[in-house]
Amino acid sequence: MDFPDHLQAVFEQGQRMRQQGYRGRFAPTPSGPLHLGNLRTALISWLHARLQCGQWLLRIDDLDTPRIRAGATASAQEDLRWLGLLWNGPVLLQSQRRGLYSSVLSALRRADLLYPCRCSRRQLGPGRRYPGTCRQLSRGWDPQNGRLPAWRLRVLAADEPHCGDLVLRRADGFIAYHLATAVDELALGITDVVRGDDLAPVCRAQRAVIAVLDRSPPRYRHVPLLFDAAGQKLSKREQAQGLAPLREQGLTAEQVLGRLAASLNLVPEGSALSASELQQHLQQRPELLQDCLQTLDS
Repeated sequence: MDFPDHLQAVFEQGQRMRQQGYRGRFAPTPSGPLHLGNLRTALISWLHARLQCGQWLLRIDDLDTPRIRAGATASAQEDLRWLGLLWNGPVLLQSQRRGLYSSVLSALRRADLLYPCRCSRRQLGPGRRYPGTCRQLSRGWDPQNGRLPAWRLRVLAADEPHCGDLVLRRADGFIAYHLATAVDELALGITDVVRGDDLAPVCRAQRAVIAVLDRSPPRYRHVPLLFDAAGQKLSKREQAQGLAPLREQGLTAEQVLGRLAASLNLVPEGSALSASELQQHLQQRPELLQDCLQTLDS
């Protein structure tokens, strides 16, 4: 599709950065302290970037303001620094990039790739592919009964046949996760995404957005989740504990890193080593890191 010159320049700059080498990222939502599962994913993402002699960016996904908790962004940075997982460049806040996302939305709307949708989640049911209820209707973009419509993307079956039309702007006015993430991967020149495998299902949606933008997606790799003693995945919503109790017990960063690495069989149980020492260890045994990553490149 045709973009305004300023958007074209943004995406071309991202493509140039991709061509310069590996660029990864860690992108937590500041909805609470990072739990150990988040930190293990950050560790693997950092290691994957460093073993490729690449860049590793820190992006804070803080668009969904009702979920944000005061101090969570600063806490995440402190935890990463304490573990030695240092990032390249400034911290990137999605809340400071709303103008970019809105410009992309405007371009998609001018190209008639968006349509207003007034279906509620209750009407659709959980986890269902959108059936296209509003696709052919002319209900307008103005408020009805005091409520604005969501903005849905017309997803071409040739791009993602199992995806369905995606919400890119929610009815409450918030930019949707799939749009912001897809745009950032392109604009920031991200070549590789390493994240928890609970996010593997969103690849289709984000690839669909990137396809409409006439660009190529990054490579996606996913890390197994960390579970608690009861077999439940760790969750900020369930207030899973992070570094604080371990630091209160007197554990060092090296001991915590050893525990996280041992949980993926990267080092023996009881190991204590720094992030740089773990990187050096895996330079000798790179297959250990690859064994714990699921690749979704197709």
